[in-house]
Amino acid sequence: MRTGTTYVGNLRLQLALNGKQLFRAPGWSFFLQALSIHGGQPSDLVGDAQGINSYAAKPALRLYEVWGQYSSPNGRWSFLAGRYDLGSEFYRLQSSGLFLNSSFGTGPEFAQSGIGGPSIFPDTSIGVRAMYKPTPGILIRTAIMDGAPANRMDGQIRFPGQHKGLLLVSEVAFLTRPNPDGPHGIAIYRIGRGANFPAYDDKVALGAWHYTGSFRDLSRVTTQGEPLQHEGSSGAYALLDRTLFRSATNPSARVSGFLQYGVGDGRVNQFRSYMSAGVVATGFLAGRPNDELGFAFASAKNGSHYKAFQAEVAMPPTSSETSFEITYLSQLNSWLAIQPDIQYIVHPGTSRSRANATVLQVHFQLMF
Repeated sequence: MRTGTTYVGNLRLQLALNGKQLFRAPGWSFFLQALSIHGGQPSDLVGDAQGINSYAAKPALRLYEVWGQYSSPNGRWSFLAGRYDLGSEFYRLQSSGLFLNSSFGTGPEFAQSGIGGPSIFPDTSIGVRAMYKPTPGILIRTAIMDGAPANRMDGQIRFPGQHKGLLLVSEVAFLTRPNPDGPHGIAIYRIGRGANFPAYDDKVALGAWHYTGSFRDLSRVTTQGEPLQHEGSSGAYALLDRTLFRSATNPSARVSGFLQYGVGDGRVNQFRSYMSAGVVATGFLAGRPNDELGFAFASAKNGSHYKAFQAEVAMPPTSSETSFEITYLSQLNSWLAIQPDIQYIVHPGTSRSRANATVLQVHFQLMF
C-alpha cells in the first residue's frame, strides 16, 4: 500500500506456580501472564490479510492468561480452567514456530473465524481444557471456550447482532519423542511460538472446531433482503512435522519439514482453506547447535461467498494471498536471540489493485 518502516514490541511478564511446592497441593499448577503490546502495524503498510508479524496488534496492556491446572499423578490426564490461549497447545508445530508470519501459528481459516476470533493472541477468552494421554506418544485435547474474546483490544466484533455461543475445539496428536539422553536440536529459548516447546522428532495432528453461535452470510440474503443467518460454524485442520535428516556425526544437526492444511467456513469467513509448508535446518554451524535457518510459504484461499460479495461491489479479488518467508534465528546465548527475516507477499489482501510486497524484519528477544 505504501513503503515505510515501523516497529512492534511485546513485553510479557509470566508467573508459574507449583502447587506441590507452594501449597502442598500435588498435581496443581497455576499460570499468569500479563502482556503489553506497543508499536505500529506492519500490515498497514503491506495491506495483507494473514499478518506478516505475529506480534503485531493494537497497543494495549492487559491480563493475557490466568489459569489453574490439575494433572493426575501418572500424568495421563489433566484439566485446565481459566483465561487460556488455545494457540499454546492447539494448531501448533515445533518447526513452523520459527517463522514470523502469523499464519504459521494458527491458520487464518481458524484464526479469523467466529465473531472476534478464537481464544488466541492477542485476544483470549475464558474456558476449560481437558487432556488425556493414552500412551506417551498420543495426546488428545478438547477445549470449550467462550465464543468471543473476553475483551477485544479494538473493542469491536465483526458483525453486530451475531450471537457468539461457545467454541469447541478437539485435537489428537501422535508424537515420536527423542531419546531423553540425546540432544534435541531445539533451542531452549527461541523467538516465536516455539519458545520452550517440548521436544519431539515427529508429529501428526488432526483437529476440528465448531462454534455454536449464529453468523451472517457474507453474500446471501433472505427474501426480505436481510443477511442470511447460519446457526453454527465449523472447520478442521491437519498438521505434519517430521525430521527429514539428522547427522550421524553431529546429532544436534537436523533438517525438519512441516505441512499445515485447514478448511474453514467459507459462508461466513473470508478464507475457505489454507495450506503451508516449510523446511528448517538446525545446528549445522560449528559451536552453534541452536541456530536455525528456515524457508516456508503460506497460502490462504478465498471462499466463494466472499468472492461473490466482492464482485457485487465491483472489487473482484484474486483467489488467494500467498506469503514466502526465509528467516535465520541466531541464538547468541541463553537470554538473547536475533532473527533477521524476509517475506514476499503475492496479492496482499487478495486485492487486484494492491502491489506485491517485500518485507524486511529483524526480531530481537530478551528473556530473563
